[in-house]
Amino acid sequence: MIIDSNIVSKLPSVGTTIFTKMSALAAEKGAINLSQGFPDFPPDARLLARASQALLTGNNQYSPMTGLPLLRDTVAGLIERHYDRKVSALDEITITSGASEAIFDAIAAIIHQGDEVILFDPAYDLYEPAVTLAGGVCKRVTLMAPDFRPDWHAFEKLLTDQTRLVLINTPHNPTGSCWTQQDLDCLWQAIESREIYVLSDEVYEFIYFGKSIVSVHKHAELAARSFVVSSFGKSFHLTGWKVGYVVAPPALTAELRKVHQFVTFCTATPLQQALAEHLRELPEESTALAAFYQRKRDVLRNALADSRFTLLPCEGTYFQLLDYSDISDLDDVAFCEWLIDEVGVAAIPISVFYQHPPENQRVIRLCFAKEESTLLDAAQRLSQL
Repeated sequence: MIIDSNIVSKLPSVGTTIFTKMSALAAEKGAINLSQGFPDFPPDARLLARASQALLTGNNQYSPMTGLPLLRDTVAGLIERHYDRKVSALDEITITSGASEAIFDAIAAIIHQGDEVILFDPAYDLYEPAVTLAGGVCKRVTLMAPDFRPDWHAFEKLLTDQTRLVLINTPHNPTGSCWTQQDLDCLWQAIESREIYVLSDEVYEFIYFGKSIVSVHKHAELAARSFVVSSFGKSFHLTGWKVGYVVAPPALTAELRKVHQFVTFCTATPLQQALAEHLRELPEESTALAAFYQRKRDVLRNALADSRFTLLPCEGTYFQLLDYSDISDLDDVAFCEWLIDEVGVAAIPISVFYQHPPENQRVIRLCFAKEESTLLDAAQRLSQL
C-alpha cells in the first residue's frame, strides 16, 4: 500500500488529546487516575436493567433521526421542570451521540468560511478543531485565575462584522467556575444588535454548588438564538453511552439536523429508551446530582487542606484546580508527568486548554468523580509533597 506523503492535514496542530495521554500514562505506571473526567463508580442499576430489557425485547433498530419521541418528550419535561421553559419536542430537541456530536453539528451548521467564533480560554479542546473544520476562525477571551470571570470589555473589543458565534461553557470545564445571571445579561447586551448566535455547552448543568442554576434556558432573549447542549453521560454517570441532546429554536434546529443526519443519523435506540423510561420513573433524580458531587468535592478539598497546594474555587462540574507554585517550578505538563512517575497520581495540565497560557501559571486539574476511597488515597499521596 502506498500512502501519499503529501497529504495536507486539515488539523495540522492537532495530535492525541491530553486526556488520552495522561490516562495511558496512568495505566502504564499504575497511578491513581484523576485526569480524565469519568466516574470510577457504577451508574444506577435500575438504569442498566432498563437498557438490558430494551436490548432483549428487540428495540435495536434505527430510531427516528431526531431521537425517540418518548425521550424527546421526556427532555421537554425535564427542561420545563428545571428552567420553567417550554420547548417543542418536535421542532426544538434533537438527541445526539453525545454532547461532542451536538457541538460539532451546531458549529458545522452555521459557520461559513471566514466566520469568527469567540471562545473563552481555557476552552475545552473540541471547540477549535470543530470551528477550523467548518472554515471558521477562533478569537479568544482569556479567563484569569483564581475566579476565571469573563472580562466583558475584552469581549466587546473582539466583536466584528465577521463574528458569527459565541461559544460559552457553564459550569466550566476545566476551571469549575460558573457564570452568573449578570454574565448572561452582559453577553446579551453585547450581541443584541448583531447577527450573532450562541452555543452554550451546559453538559455539567446539574452539577453546580450555588443557590440557583444559571442557564441560557433561563434567559429568554439568548435562548431565542442559542443552541444549548446537554449530556446524559455527565448527569447519570454513563460517559460511555455517548447520549446527549441539543435544544435550539426551530430554524436553528432545522440547520443542525441537516448536519446530524449525515454524521450519526441516530443514537443507540435501546439506550435512548432506557433513559426515557428512567427519567419518567424518577423525574427528580437530576436534582440530587449537585449535592452528590458537592460531597465528593468536599472530601477531596478537606483531605488536601493541609497540603502545599493552593485550592482554587470550585463552583460546579466535577473538577478541582490546584495551584502548585509552592511545590515546583516545572511547567504544568512536566509537573503532571512527574506526578505520575513519582507520586502515582494522574492530573491534567491546564495550559493545554489555552491558545496562549498565562505566563507563570502553575495549575493542574483533578477529577473528583471517583469513589471516596480513591480520592482519599490520591489526596494522601499529594499531601506528602
